[in-house]
Amino acid sequence: GNGGSAADAQHMVCELVGSFMKKDRRALPAMALTVNSSSITSISNDFGYEMLFTRQMEGLGKVGDIALGISTSGNSKNVILAMKAAQDMGIKVFGFLGCKGGEALKYCDKAFVVPSDGTGRIQEAHITAGHALMENVEDRLIESGYLNLL
Repeated sequence: GNGGSAADAQHMVCELVGSFMKKDRRALPAMALTVNSSSITSISNDFGYEMLFTRQMEGLGKVGDIALGISTSGNSKNVILAMKAAQDMGIKVFGFLGCKGGEALKYCDKAFVVPSDGTGRIQEAHITAGHALMENVEDRLIESGYLNLL
């Protein structure tokens, strides 16, 4: 995501790599494509800002991963292109979207759409849903035996 959505992505990553509710579990692999300033500036300079997330997805993503695209409008071109690239690579795509989902909705295997045009309300709902999702991920992975408690 961009702007506040980029911050939300980073927030959710820290809940996975660090922990959310279960402090006694091992870390989960997760990364936000918004944190490497060298990649951000070089990709934007060489390929254009619209390719920012796509280039990283192509280089880092693999089958079995899950990509989470966040867009309050549902129409952020760089997010949409990365979602499409992820699907083309066989990566499942989940969207946190606003408004009516916008164009991004077409590239989501599953989506949480906040039916509002207000950016603040959408972002508030996204972070609440993000916390619920992180708790669910922890619980399911622990129950399945994948995520061993320390």
